[in-house]
Amino acid sequence: MLSVAVSSLVAVLAAVEFAIAATPVISAVGSKFFTSDGDQFYIKGAINAPWVSSLWEYLTNAGLPRSSGIAYQLIPTDPLVDTDQCKRDAKQMQDLGANAIRVYHVDPKAEHTGCMEAFSDVGIYLFVDLDDFPTQIQPSQFTAFSAVLDEFQKYPNTAGVFVGNEVLTTADTSGAAPYVKAAVRDMKAYRDSKGYRKIPIGYSAADVPGLRPMLQNYLACGDKDAERAEFYSLNVYEWCGESSYEGSGYSELEKNTTGYNIPIFVSETGCREPRPRLFGDQASILGEDMADTWSGTMVYEWIQETNDYGLISYGPMVDPKVSTEALDGYPRSGTPTTVSPDYGNLKSQWATLSPSGVKLSAYSASASISPPACPTSTEGGWIVNGNAPLPRLGQSLDSAATASSDGSTPTGSAPQASASATGGGTTAGNKEVTGMVMGLLGVMLGFVTYL
Repeated sequence: MLSVAVSSLVAVLAAVEFAIAATPVISAVGSKFFTSDGDQFYIKGAINAPWVSSLWEYLTNAGLPRSSGIAYQLIPTDPLVDTDQCKRDAKQMQDLGANAIRVYHVDPKAEHTGCMEAFSDVGIYLFVDLDDFPTQIQPSQFTAFSAVLDEFQKYPNTAGVFVGNEVLTTADTSGAAPYVKAAVRDMKAYRDSKGYRKIPIGYSAADVPGLRPMLQNYLACGDKDAERAEFYSLNVYEWCGESSYEGSGYSELEKNTTGYNIPIFVSETGCREPRPRLFGDQASILGEDMADTWSGTMVYEWIQETNDYGLISYGPMVDPKVSTEALDGYPRSGTPTTVSPDYGNLKSQWATLSPSGVKLSAYSASASISPPACPTSTEGGWIVNGNAPLPRLGQSLDSAATASSDGSTPTGSAPQASASATGGGTTAGNKEVTGMVMGLLGVMLGFVTYL
């Protein structure tokens, strides 16, 4: 009997593995994402990032920056463990027209196969943040990051991982950039040393005008491929209400990224005010204005909660003292009910937008994109000087890396990133601070060179 049971279990596991393995994997080639079938991949995703008060207090008391993120974070710990809920949401996301989700926090020790298969079954890919939130800041972030990569590298519909979200939130925090780039370097080295497929590793930035285009160019520049990010994304809340490609500033975003050497996409968007939410920017990002350069967009956010950005809800509010699962009074599970007119407006936009892009065979034969020049320091602005050596564990930044334009050099470690309540360089979106963040201190202390 035991041998029969074991044989049955092996057969079931093999069937699950086969079902998931049938999903084409995503790779970054030059400035674009491609599936293993050779088709260019454009992101249509949604976001969700609720918090519990204890975690909020932890970030505040630790003095770390706070920021926010279809992202898909129904609960603070890990939304990818409830297979039945994932199946319900995946079906609704398929109706919306989504092909990707972003998850800001997961438990690498949990079982994720059911949820990952549920999303794979409807053609939805995952972009996951490697960030985690220990009870104290200590030199262990590398271990925490690598544990998440270890877990999710085995799923073909893992499309990419973020080493950080909005670490730099104001123009005067550019000194943190080398630590972000060092995190990219170390996670790429770890991935390759383990023989994992080359899951793209990148960064999600706040839209800070004072950092454009220096930060995006810095993370993609240099003569060492091992140190360059494999994608860059931007949390943008500029196109609000009845706006336009020129009036919103999107034309400047496109101007700054033309000829960029790695994939770039919008990792958060969707102004809450004015109402109704029209999502007019989708036609530019996924249309003729930007689709040649940008690889898609993720809309904030999936579930309705206090900040009032939700595309769906799981029913009426309840007393959080009675239902602890509801957190802020909004249920975190159940049958998705669409929020009108936001859900319908986004669905209508996406229904008309299906950029075909270019085939990998044609792109590979003609693509020749060089990295941008590394930005140099400027007085009162960007302080990272060119392609200086990246920091390692226990090091403050090489003095040559942050030489100011008058020749002086700052002392100590990189500046502390400040909090951002908008998720970007503008306040038009009135976006509340509800998302995930990688503490700068954790980056400085936690990363080691693996090799």
